[in-house]
Amino acid sequence: MVKLLPVLGLLLLSSAHATYSTSAAEDLAAALKKARQWTARGQVEVSVFFPPRTTPTRTANALPAVPFRPALLARNFTVTRSDAEAIAGRPSTRFDLTPKQGAAARWSLWIDREWNVPLAFEERMPDGTLARRAAFLKVNGALARAPAPQLPSGSGLGAVLKAALPGLRLPAGFVPVAARARAAAQGGIEITLSDGVNVLALIVAPRNVRGAVGVASVRVAGAGGVRFVWLVGNLPDAALKLALANVRQVNEAGLGTFAAPVDSNR
Repeated sequence: MVKLLPVLGLLLLSSAHATYSTSAAEDLAAALKKARQWTARGQVEVSVFFPPRTTPTRTANALPAVPFRPALLARNFTVTRSDAEAIAGRPSTRFDLTPKQGAAARWSLWIDREWNVPLAFEERMPDGTLARRAAFLKVNGALARAPAPQLPSGSGLGAVLKAALPGLRLPAGFVPVAARARAAAQGGIEITLSDGVNVLALIVAPRNVRGAVGVASVRVAGAGGVRFVWLVGNLPDAALKLALANVRQVNEAGLGTFAAPVDSNR
């Protein structure tokens, strides 16, 4: 019996750790669900370092929208929580999202302990470099109603994309969730890929794109002649290039059935 006690202790610790991790993911999902209906307002400092821009920091009255998808997030990320510094004077809990596989960016979110909505977030590249951060500096005294955008499910899009781009290897954890036709002047189709929080743009276009960090492209054969396939997002260049390495042709006909019409106000 004495020999079994250390083993039993380890099992209990493992069980407690698993329960805590599950609870963290569930609590974060609850906060993200509430944030679809309610949001904090006030003064927010937003800094974006990827993609690079001339003026990386601006102010806003609310956190920028991030298309979180809790089911995908739970599948692709390990969620942990810890006590955190106050944000704009309000007590908060920090949730860290670490990819379970692949080289996707990792995220941290600060959730208001009373309101249970986000007060800050940051995105970091796989090497730890800060890609963007948004945090409240001042917060109004009450929550405000949030617009409730409907996220497309992308149901059935995966099979169509596989047929349209033979040889495509989606980066670990990413699935297609939406497609839209690009403006007539640009031409082509844009498919949105998501792992629950990070987003990549997979674009089929009549012209190539200028090379840059976070951009890979390949020339392929299409029904109407030469086409180009781009993959754009916050992943290492090697991962982006690997995804397109075996793509040689494209059949856009099937993708067109999923492509939402162009918004003339964009």
